[in-house]
Amino acid sequence: MSDRTAPDVQLQLDWVYGYRGHQCRNNLYYTSTREIVYFVAGVGIVVDLKRQRQRFFLGHDDDIISLTIHPDGLHVATGQVGKAPYICIWDPCTIKTVSILKDQHTHGVSALSFNKSADRLVSVGLDPNNLIVVWDWRKGRMLSTAKGHSDRIFDVGWSAQDAFVTCGVKHVKFWSLSGNSLTNKRGIFGKTAEMQTGLCVRCHNGGLTYTGMLSGDVYLWEGNILQRIISICHVGGVFTIHSSVDGFATGGKDGNVKLWDVAFNPLTCINLKKSAVGYKGISMRAVCWQGTHVLAGTRDGEVFEILVRDPAHPNVITNGHGEGEMWGLAVHPKQLFVATGSDDKTVRIWSIRDRALLVACSLPAPVRSCTLWGDLVAVGCIDGLVRVLKSKDTSTVVEIHERKEAVHEIRFSPNGTYLAVASNDNFVDIYSVQQKYHKVGVCGKSSSFITHIDWSADERYLQTNDGAGERLVYSMPRGSHVTEADLINAVKWHSWTGVLGGEVDGIWPKYSQINDINTACADRKLGVVATGDDSGLVKLFKFPCVKKGGKFRKYVGHSSHVTNVRFTPDSQWLMSAGGADHALFQWKVVNPAQSGDVPDGLQPQASEAYLDSNSEDSDSSLSSVAELDSEVEREKEATYERSVDKREVKRAKSRPSGSNKRDAAPAETSLALDFVFGYRSHDCRDNIFYTESGDVLYHVAALGIVMSRETRAQSFYTGHDDDILCLALHPCKNYAATGQVGKSPQIHVWDASTMKTISIVQGFHSRGVCSVNFSHDGRKLASVGLDNDHSLAVWDWKKGELLASARGHQDKVFSVKFDLINSEKLVTVGIKHIKFWHHVGGGLTNKRGVFGNAGKPDTILCITQGNQAGVVFTGGANGQVYTWNGNTLSRAHKAHDGPCFAMHALDKGFVTGGRDGVISLWNERFDNCLKSYSLTNQSLATTAYGSMLDDNPSIRAVTLGHKKILVGTKNSEIVEVDKDGSITVLTQGHCEGELWGLASHPVKSEFATVSNDGTVRTWIVAGGDGQSYRHSCILARRLHVGGKCCAYSPDGSAIAVGCNDGSFVVVNSTTLEDMVKFHPRKEPISDVRFSPGAGKYLAVASHDNFVDIYSVNGSKRVGVCKGASSYITHIDWDESGKLLRVNSGAKELLFFEAPRGTRQTISEDANIAWATWTGVLGKHCAGIWPPYSDVTDVNAACLSKGQQLATGDDLGLVKLFAFPVLNKHAKFKKYTGHSAHVTNVRWNYDGTLLASVGGGDTALFIWRKNSIKLQAGGEDYLGIPTDDVPVSAVGLRYHGESEDSDTDSEEEGGYDSDVAHEKNMDYVDKIYKARDMKGVKLHKESSGKSEPLVNRALKQNPKLKTRAGLALNKVGSLALSHIFGYRGFDCRDNLHHVNEGIVYHAAGACIYHNLSTSQQSFYLEHTDDVTALSVNRNQKYAGIVASGQLGETAAIRVWDLESKETKAVLKGPHRRGVCSLDFSGSGKVLLSVGLEMEHYVAIWRWQEGQIACKVSCSPRRVFRAMFRPDSDFQFVSVGVKHVRFWKSCGGAAVGKRGVLGVIGETKMQTMLSIAFGAGDYTFTGGMNGDVYVWRGRQLNRTVPRVQDGPVFSMFTTLQDGLIVTAGKDKNKENGSMVKLWDQEMRRCREFLIPSRCAKSVSRAKGRLFVGTKDSQVFEIDEKTGAYSALVRGHEEGLLCGVAAHPTSHVCCTVSKDKSARLWDLNERILLQKIRLSSGGTACAFSGDGAYIAVGMENGQVEIYDARNYGVVATKRDRGGQINDLRFSPDCAILAVASADQCIDLYKFGDCSLQKAGYVRNVTALQLDFATSESVIQVTTAEYERRAFRVPGGEEVTDRSVVDKLTWDTWTSTVGNEVNGIWPANAEKADINTAHVSNAANAIVTGDDSGFVKLFDFPTSEKFAQSVKFTGHSAHVTGVRFLCDDKQLVSTGGEDCCIFVWQCHP
Repeated sequence: MSDRTAPDVQLQLDWVYGYRGHQCRNNLYYTSTREIVYFVAGVGIVVDLKRQRQRFFLGHDDDIISLTIHPDGLHVATGQVGKAPYICIWDPCTIKTVSILKDQHTHGVSALSFNKSADRLVSVGLDPNNLIVVWDWRKGRMLSTAKGHSDRIFDVGWSAQDAFVTCGVKHVKFWSLSGNSLTNKRGIFGKTAEMQTGLCVRCHNGGLTYTGMLSGDVYLWEGNILQRIISICHVGGVFTIHSSVDGFATGGKDGNVKLWDVAFNPLTCINLKKSAVGYKGISMRAVCWQGTHVLAGTRDGEVFEILVRDPAHPNVITNGHGEGEMWGLAVHPKQLFVATGSDDKTVRIWSIRDRALLVACSLPAPVRSCTLWGDLVAVGCIDGLVRVLKSKDTSTVVEIHERKEAVHEIRFSPNGTYLAVASNDNFVDIYSVQQKYHKVGVCGKSSSFITHIDWSADERYLQTNDGAGERLVYSMPRGSHVTEADLINAVKWHSWTGVLGGEVDGIWPKYSQINDINTACADRKLGVVATGDDSGLVKLFKFPCVKKGGKFRKYVGHSSHVTNVRFTPDSQWLMSAGGADHALFQWKVVNPAQSGDVPDGLQPQASEAYLDSNSEDSDSSLSSVAELDSEVEREKEATYERSVDKREVKRAKSRPSGSNKRDAAPAETSLALDFVFGYRSHDCRDNIFYTESGDVLYHVAALGIVMSRETRAQSFYTGHDDDILCLALHPCKNYAATGQVGKSPQIHVWDASTMKTISIVQGFHSRGVCSVNFSHDGRKLASVGLDNDHSLAVWDWKKGELLASARGHQDKVFSVKFDLINSEKLVTVGIKHIKFWHHVGGGLTNKRGVFGNAGKPDTILCITQGNQAGVVFTGGANGQVYTWNGNTLSRAHKAHDGPCFAMHALDKGFVTGGRDGVISLWNERFDNCLKSYSLTNQSLATTAYGSMLDDNPSIRAVTLGHKKILVGTKNSEIVEVDKDGSITVLTQGHCEGELWGLASHPVKSEFATVSNDGTVRTWIVAGGDGQSYRHSCILARRLHVGGKCCAYSPDGSAIAVGCNDGSFVVVNSTTLEDMVKFHPRKEPISDVRFSPGAGKYLAVASHDNFVDIYSVNGSKRVGVCKGASSYITHIDWDESGKLLRVNSGAKELLFFEAPRGTRQTISEDANIAWATWTGVLGKHCAGIWPPYSDVTDVNAACLSKGQQLATGDDLGLVKLFAFPVLNKHAKFKKYTGHSAHVTNVRWNYDGTLLASVGGGDTALFIWRKNSIKLQAGGEDYLGIPTDDVPVSAVGLRYHGESEDSDTDSEEEGGYDSDVAHEKNMDYVDKIYKARDMKGVKLHKESSGKSEPLVNRALKQNPKLKTRAGLALNKVGSLALSHIFGYRGFDCRDNLHHVNEGIVYHAAGACIYHNLSTSQQSFYLEHTDDVTALSVNRNQKYAGIVASGQLGETAAIRVWDLESKETKAVLKGPHRRGVCSLDFSGSGKVLLSVGLEMEHYVAIWRWQEGQIACKVSCSPRRVFRAMFRPDSDFQFVSVGVKHVRFWKSCGGAAVGKRGVLGVIGETKMQTMLSIAFGAGDYTFTGGMNGDVYVWRGRQLNRTVPRVQDGPVFSMFTTLQDGLIVTAGKDKNKENGSMVKLWDQEMRRCREFLIPSRCAKSVSRAKGRLFVGTKDSQVFEIDEKTGAYSALVRGHEEGLLCGVAAHPTSHVCCTVSKDKSARLWDLNERILLQKIRLSSGGTACAFSGDGAYIAVGMENGQVEIYDARNYGVVATKRDRGGQINDLRFSPDCAILAVASADQCIDLYKFGDCSLQKAGYVRNVTALQLDFATSESVIQVTTAEYERRAFRVPGGEEVTDRSVVDKLTWDTWTSTVGNEVNGIWPANAEKADINTAHVSNAANAIVTGDDSGFVKLFDFPTSEKFAQSVKFTGHSAHVTGVRFLCDDKQLVSTGGEDCCIFVWQCHP
């Protein structure tokens, strides 16, 4: 039918009226060729002023909202809105896409800027965080990203190569890029100006930045400091600034354009309001100054070019409507004029010929419709107003306002007699023009608003469409409703703009809504109808288009809904109006039928749009494609959906914790895959190759297979875990790429000679990968997915990095191929399409293949390319071979009868294969068939391994090499064709259809199979001696229906086959001819079995729940076994042939007596000898079932003569158990290779071979059983060297191949306390409140407090006593100078020697300690506890350090040790913290381990900030992972019962567990540390104190008792290979041993340190450096063994109290580690450590410094002599912890505040404490005495400040008395004097501590966010400004100024660190 093909008429975009000025800025530029570039809607526009033409970039699919131009003027970047917006970089001269940047922003891209060197682009998003992204735009790669601001960012501009500036709502930020790290500084407005909104930014040479502000000022910045203000540059906001060589141009809200010199001095002002084009309210949005010309873009959609010498007469470049939707569109019936009306309240008339605005008129309301006739224009408004105007001067002719709702449609009759006005009131009013617009009729039958109206040619009828989907016809002029169908059908309509009616049914797609298509316009002369829809598409259909779903052509450009379309009266133009984009598009109609060739200048432009304008749902040229071939149709409809990832299933079915003791796995038996029958062909193509060595490469199931053509020995690549669907060979012919099915499918690149994984790429595709291809240079890999869009991806496969991606096609894509010359070009083919792709940056552009007149459109199945550049050959479903030049078909000719599935390019010609089973050889031009071969069994060579199932099978793959043609057929055969036509079958397998039936011959190595493909086959398995393999298919025969089971007779002469229709047949095993056939049941036969011995009976089990017993001799049924409640799954005979054992689908185990089938009740413990055991039920099989499984999970079992039970399950696993398997969840050995469910397993007659069949993969696997015994001086079959094994070890039991088994030993017993503590540490709840605070926080109290604010105009009473002899008048800043502490209690290997010092971490700080100067420097960029640290050992990256922290998004920072500059910030997989870091040997790669539940191991290319891959390492804690010193790819991880050896492969990492091997009864230990030896030796330290020595991944030996406890740390010295070990020595009371070993760890030297547990060691320059669990760092001299302490700190435990000595630089700290410590802050040493009986919580010095009071968590108070540290007094009157204590100024009173809500007041004298008074019911946190000593100030947990008399304890309630007091100290955090220290967001973090300086004019605080803040004192105004200092990781528990204010001490709670700060003025 006519509407089933698309029209020949086409459209070409000729002109676009409009410019996007609203909500945009800086989007108008001159190009290098002095053309003008801007945008509107979804179109980038380049205006050629000389030729007065526009060119269009159509690469966007939504509104463009940002644009910038490259400094060279040759590239333009545009960003769009959308759910997944992208950025296009394109050439304005050629309109070709250069790069696409995507996958970072959401919502939209609001601003763009190129840097000055033009290699980087910065973009700003519209998401809530206004995400900032820096791109390497040529590569399409994201370099860095950061949250921009919480409010809108308006503009961005580069100030330097690695620096840029953003401005927006209430902010200006200055950003710097270091590595992949983006950091920012806020603009400092200072006292120069108030903070306000910045609208635009422009950076200038010399580090100067100019920002245009909302106030109309321009701010000048130097660095991030505001230097000056250029005031009132504009009245209103400055929206745009442009810089040029001549200076600056600005544009503002006032409509002025101002020019400034390079120093920003004014030059001239251009007032566009007063110009010839000016109007009230004109506002600038973009300016561009170049020489004597200035471009100006306005908010209301105009672009002007202004000559600076003549500013009063700007040249109009374009006009457009202002902001608001545009719906009105009308074309003059006789002239080339068009009228438009918009919500901007204007109607405009345009000249189509001149492409110019003729006249514009404003109306009082938004315009929704318009119409033209003669010199009149009628306008309908949104409020129901109708106004008729003169078109020349816009004078009003008449005004009508009879309706209240919008006038949506208005139309003059053809002769101008009437005016029809359709409104949303559901009426159409008819006015007589000749009667001065008197109403003459009303059409009122519509039930909804009117959407479209059309007049008949004779003006007698009017048709309407309405919102209810009704089409009505009325007679004119009265408006009578016409219902007669014949009359309606006879009407000739003057126009057709409605979307309803039989003539336009075909314009509606399936499942569309009534409002999806907004407009239509038919042109009868052209025979087309144009539509505009909500998708922003203009479509062309044939007219009439009567059948729904008509074919069409579609055209893009509009960004959202197209509201109106109209053809011009001469049928030469189509006009379209965009709603939200308010743009008017002018399309040229190209009609080949009338004009022949397209005229010059109207040829389609060569724009490579990111959105394909002729994509699959639109092209009409494909409408004539023939019906699909049945094979192609089946392939198209194939589904690969996986409801869940197999890896997830395996994890879900892991053994529950706490399970009972499990049965052991077979100890001395293992399986090795020997041979596989099968080849995947039914849904694959191009998947057989010759390797470089001449072997055959192909795939089946989850295996990649390389088979020798000479010996037929097979090698297997086993890296996949699901069906492989595609295969490609690298140009070097040694590497293969394979893609698989799966929820998150992987692509593996592997070495075809070694079978080792080289790279894994993943993370993009879903469902599966159906095609892969290498580029001609081998660097790139292309892949096509099985998702709904059949997405196309291009990879850097070595890095595993996704380079580009795009939606492929809605229909299936069969193949992808790179161009043989240009690796930026690709071709994809598939159902009804071919596409030619171009890789640009991070995206792909495409062109559809154009068939033209050279051939009919077809489904394309295969691709190849010869030696001709740009020429591509494809094979079609109709048997044609197509030759393409570029994307245009040049020739087509018939090659095969039926689809051409395969083609391959030769050096001088081509070879093809098709469904007709013919192979054809072609010449170089592909126009002459040189030779053909038919695949028939008559041509079989004498050496063939079997025969083909059918003659002339469909060919799915073909290649040529070694003077032979290699062919893959749909019947799963791989054959070789020689020159003489002789055929050799190399291998074969079952065809499509599940394979279930499997049987073993009773006396020889032969198997029988039957499948749903309808064939029964027999297979011989012989040879395998390393010389030759005679494995082959002996016989194959087609059955009338598929089958699921088969069995050999006891003598092997017959095979019984059970069929799916309920029948079974017995065939001769040597001929497969029928012997007997029965059809007893309707449901499928599920199992058949001959009785043993003479084979007297045949048992036949069916899904009808019965087992029928047949007499073999009598050929009749003699009994039926009844009683099963579900289908029968398995049957077995006893050895006597009298008893049947039956399994059913209801998990029943039943017994029946033969031959009658009488049911028997027999105990499972009965001593019955079974002839076979294939059942899966019963107590003897209890352990084969995995956790949480159902009865269908284990499909098959088979018991060997050696009592090994093999099973096959739904996870694709073959498992081996030791029989019987009595206990649940028994241990087993598992073997992979099958892709889905393993449906059956059978041992051969002597138990040396096991056969398994895969259901969906249709493959037959042959496994060889191996006995594992070790022989001295050789190797076992696993290749483990035995020369180095002690003789005593020879003959010991082998533990098994780890990757093939689940035979790990049970846990080794209890955990060491330190290991258990670290293993179980909860980092999620690490941060908690320091104190339980109640009440209303000070910053939330009402302003009506009784405490008056401080009046700064009055002289204040001194609140605090000032001290004499101060170093500073006022503390104004702090600088961190020293940290006491080292994090060792839960970290390891975090101490390294670098240069002349050591680097380590504590709290949130990384510390470099210079050993020669004892000075420390700090890296303080972390926001939480640092928990891992590593140093780059490669000299190229000397001084580069990586550190990782805790946190929900735990960051890894890479930084420079000397400059402390951040080089990279790495974020991603680690969600709780980072516990291990290590650099690779080259220094380019970083390895990290996380603390999340999955314990991800991540590999980073840290310089790029890119994660190369991540993999879940273990479900249990991983302690350490390290690269081998000489590798960037191999690494080892250790943890809880875990040693794994890894290799990173591109985008993934493959790990294999360590194999315990031959070391007797060695059990797998929890491993804690790693070191490396020469070659492939690895050393791991165990929890039991042993070191395990591994060669490869096999355990070679153990070094016993290296430590008397866990070996926490090991270090390999790269220079001499010596190894250092350290750990815990439980048997040494005073310390532990650090040991230095030789390279083989056979001899060592010991060094004693005074710490019982070492956690980190390193070695350099004859010294050892040891970090301990108790926060100490020691240095050991190797020669003398002497040690010295470099770092001291508190042990693990909350560090609660700090006190400063009153006269010297000494402080005291107390911690819950049960110690009090005194520190000399000048010498940076620990003076004394005092052991406490309980955890310390508070401390205080007496006023003279002679005594120290310490409070503990058990309520005890002790006083020590500060000179000899002896106990002077002890008191314990309370049981709760002591919160604070304080001596009175004269030391006579000691006040003690406890958690028991008491303050005890003691008299102190004569070395005793005597209670003098107390205060009850007060939980005090801070105490301060008045100088008078008679009053004490108390800060309570209720956020109150109270005062009490001393020693009586009476409360002082008179505030006037309190206000007059002077305090000896101030530590209170509440009160009017400290109101300003509380932040606005204090709910998130309390202030724990405060201290006022001794000068009484500054106060420092510590809070739960880890900040130390410095304020002025007093600070009574809320939210006072402060200076903030970082370093502590969580809550700061104490701060104290020292006696002279020269230093400050702060303590971190859980970080256990003491920070010493230097005070500065």
